[in-house]
Formats: sequence, C-alpha cells, structure tokens
Amino acid sequence: MLFNSIQFAVFFPIVAATYFGLPYRCRVPFLVFASYVFYMAWVPSYVFLLLFSTFVSYAAARGIERSRSAGLRRALFITGLCVNLGILFLFKYFNFFNDSMQWLFDRFSLPYHTPDWRLLLPVGISFYTFQTVGYVVDVYRGQVPAERNPWVFALYVSFFPQLVAGPIERADRLIPQLHARHTLDYQQATDGLKLIAWGLFKKVVVADRLGSVVAVVFANPENHAGPAYAVATIMCAWQIYCDFSGYSDIAIGSAQVMGVRLMKNFERPFFARSLPELWRRWHISLTTWFRDYVFFPMGGSRGGPVRTMRNIIFVFALCGLWHGANWTFVIWGGLTGVVLCASMVTQPLRRAAAERIGLDRIPRIHAVFQTITTFCIFSFVGIFFRAHNVQDAFTIYRRFFTGWLDPFQGGRFRDFVYSLGLTKVETFWLCVGVLAILIGVEAVQQYGPIAPRIQRYPAWARWCMYYAFILAILYLGVFDESPFVYFQF
Repeated sequence: MLFNSIQFAVFFPIVAATYFGLPYRCRVPFLVFASYVFYMAWVPSYVFLLLFSTFVSYAAARGIERSRSAGLRRALFITGLCVNLGILFLFKYFNFFNDSMQWLFDRFSLPYHTPDWRLLLPVGISFYTFQTVGYVVDVYRGQVPAERNPWVFALYVSFFPQLVAGPIERADRLIPQLHARHTLDYQQATDGLKLIAWGLFKKVVVADRLGSVVAVVFANPENHAGPAYAVATIMCAWQIYCDFSGYSDIAIGSAQVMGVRLMKNFERPFFARSLPELWRRWHISLTTWFRDYVFFPMGGSRGGPVRTMRNIIFVFALCGLWHGANWTFVIWGGLTGVVLCASMVTQPLRRAAAERIGLDRIPRIHAVFQTITTFCIFSFVGIFFRAHNVQDAFTIYRRFFTGWLDPFQGGRFRDFVYSLGLTKVETFWLCVGVLAILIGVEAVQQYGPIAPRIQRYPAWARWCMYYAFILAILYLGVFDESPFVYFQF
C-alpha cells in the first residue's frame, strides 16, 4: 500500500480514528493487525517472513536477558543475528553473490553450478531486519531490556508508518512510546497532517515530476551528451532526496497523528557545506545505525588516520551494498567513502586556499560556494547509484564532458528539452519551478521552522494558504501511484 495512493488515503483515517476509539488494552493488538494488513497489500505470503523475524528476535532477546551463562547468551545472540541476516542474504543477496561467483569462475574456465533462485524481494526487508538486529545487539550489550510484551514487540517491528522504508528506529526510543497511553492531541495531530501534506508535495509534485526526466536520460546512456546528463544528474539527486525524505515526512507525520514521535531522517542535507556534514544530515537513521553497529565496533576513528579511512570506506561500501544487490551500489558506496576521506584530508589545504584568496572574509559567498561544490560532488558520484549497471555508469561519465555547446547553437534548446523525454518546453520550466519552490522553502527553514511563523497569521490567511497548498498538490502532482525509490531496498 503506497502512501501516495487512494488506498492509504482511506486506510489511514480509519486506522487513526479506530485507534483512538478503542480501549487502551486493545490499541496495540489493533495496530499490529493494521500494520500486517498494510504489509500484506504487496505480497501477502511474505508476511510470514515478518512474523518469523519477529518471533526469532523476541525469543533470542528474552533468552539473552534470562540466561546467566555467558556462552548461552553469546549463542543466542549469534543465532538472532544469523537468522535475521540470513533471511536478508537469501532474499536480497543470494542471486547477486551467485551471479558474481559464476562470472568469476567463468573467467578462469572453472565449473560452478548452484541453484538459481529468482526470489521476489520482500518490500522493506532491509529496514525491518536492521531494526531487529539493532534491538538484539542492544539487549546483548545491556543497553535496553528485552521487551516482555509480544504484542508491543510485534508492533515495534511492524509499525506501519515506518515498516517498509524507515526511519530505522531504536528500541529505547520507540518501545516506550508504544507502551504509553496516547490521547488525541489537536495540535500534534494537525502538525502531523501538515507534515504529511509536505511529504506528498515532495513526492508527487517534485520527485515524480523530476523522475520522468531522469528515467529517460539514464535509460539511454549512448543517446545523450553532457548537458542532458548535467540536468538529469542534478534532478536525480533532488528526485531521490524528495522521494525518500517525502516518504519519511509522511511516515513521521502519520505516526505523530497517533501520538508517536519517530526520529527525523533528513535535515536539509543539500544545504550542507561539506560532505561529512551532508552525510550527517542524510538518511540519519541509517548512517547512525552503521556508525553505532559497524563503524564503532571496527574501531571507529581510533588507531590513526589510515585505519579511520579504511573503516570509513568499508562502512560506506557496506552501506552501498545495503541499498541494492548490484555492483553499481557497491562502487557508489566505496567511492563515497573515498571522497569523504579525501574531503577530510584536504580540509586544511582548502581552508588555507580560502584564506589566501580572501574567500573567508566574505562568509556568505564562501558558504554558497561550499554548498554548491558539496552538492555537485555528491550528485556526480551518485551517477553510480542511479545507473542501471556499471557499463552504463562509465558511459555516462565518458559522455558527461561532450556536447556542451550543442543546445545553445541555432535555437536548438527546444530539441534539447525534447531529448529529455518532455513534450513541451513549458514542462521543463515547470520542473525547474517546483524545484525552486522546494529549495526556497528549505532555505527559509535554515533559519528556523516555518510552522510557528504561519501560526502567527490570522486564521483566514492561514486557511487560504492551506487550501492553496492542497490545490497546488492536486494540480501539479503526478498521480500515477509511482512507488517510492527506497521500496526496492
């Protein structure tokens, strides 16, 4: 069930109204039931994987907490991790590993034969697996108690707003909220609905409109040149951001209506002034998960700069693999780690260069320059993320620096727009316009949230703004129920 679908527009109000209308003792079981109905809207049979992962994690954590034997605790811990990660490997990575091994053995003319299982990837498996793995690790470390109520734990794993694409919540944040008695709070509910509306704007007005251009250009690497790839690469970065942060906003807003506060997943990352800052503000729940459960156990930044950079590159390559069973994601992750390390190493040189040319004496211009440079590097590396395969990625990089004068010779701009898959020049400027609106709103949010400022306006002015915003979504949105990008992960 997609957030940008009629089904969800009917499903969510019914669930929220029923939730507040039920006695407290019935609310958690009802939300578990509703979450499973939500998940079964895709492939009903895969709900048994969700059930199995929930049961194993619940039993392993309870056993770890009860056991007085260090050996048994460790065995239960390893079992919980292996079962959850094993399911993830089987459904998401087995064929990738199998195909890679087949390719390697073929290069050396060696026999290699294994079953070829083309299993449909269960939606959201990467997200709920990481949530259960984090929970088992936290219980084993003694950082959180094992949850005794099976209904509450089942809801922790399956809570429908964040089930299929996060945010990846932590047990110490979410489980206490699931135990709490929530009453309908008007201000909290209306704030949640506003966040849902803003998320829909990001998704159907910006992401899906830009996505039509991105899909055409990246699907035909040999048929385009530098200007088309520059436009598509910029739009691709904003498309992925608006698509996923839009989902996160709808998820956070939906949970907020029911009194649950999910963690913020994005903090205007494209206004960051450096790559490390950008990644601290992008998909926060995933980056902090890898930091706490992979980077720190590997030694983190202890052991000197060389070891730190090795850990960063490895973690980002693993992060790339998490995104998808394709070498494009692995290369994107590893290259992102390399670029981050380069950013750290060159920071003193860049600071000295800024001082030498006097850029540091004009901080606003310096900040804009840093922001644009950071965004361009992120987007350029992101070609690997969006390309269908490694060969297409290299083709795009090779052709990125060709044909830059063509669109501006002899009035050929219209033909250039048509090459992007658009039928009208006006549609191109509409894409630019909605993106400019988004950037403008986020620029204003750099100086504080907008909602409190709007709240100071008279009621008639506020409601005029709300209706105008809803009409803009209805008029400018692309309502083809396009899936969210991160559903494939």
